[in-house]
Amino acid sequence: MSRVTLSPLPVGSYDVFQLALDAARLPTDDLMEADRQFFELSDEAGPIGFIGLEGTGADRLLRSLVVLPSRKCQRYGGLLVAHVETFARQEGVERLHLLTQTVPDFFRLRGYRPAERGSAPSAIKATAQFSAVCPASASYLVKDIA
Repeated sequence: MSRVTLSPLPVGSYDVFQLALDAARLPTDDLMEADRQFFELSDEAGPIGFIGLEGTGADRLLRSLVVLPSRKCQRYGGLLVAHVETFARQEGVERLHLLTQTVPDFFRLRGYRPAERGSAPSAIKATAQFSAVCPASASYLVKDIA
C-alpha cells in the first residue's frame, strides 16, 4: 500500500463519490442533507474510496462506505473504517451504528456486533437510512468506540 490520506470531502465535490455509490448500488438521495460528514481516502494515484458519518452526539451512523472497483481487495475498506473510527473518537462519539445488506461479516471482523433495530437510540432511528432507505432485512450493527 502506498501512502494514503483521509480528507474531508467538501460539499459540492461529490461527483466521483456519487458515481462510486451508484456503481455499488448504495443510496445517494440524501448526501446533501445536514449532519453528514464524508471523507475521501486517496493516494498519489487519486481517489481510493469514501466513507461517511451522520448525526451529532455520542451515537453516529457510519454510512456510505465504498471502495472504487480498481482498488478493491487491497484492504482499503478496513483502513477507511479505522480512519473514520479514529476521527469519530476524537469528536467524542461513543458508539457507531450501521446498516448493511451486503457485508455484515466485514464489519463483524472489525468489532461491530449485531443488535436489534428496536434497540437503536432515537437519533439513529430518525435517520433516513434507518427509517426509510435501508430495508428491514438489512443487518444492524453497533460498535463502542469510546
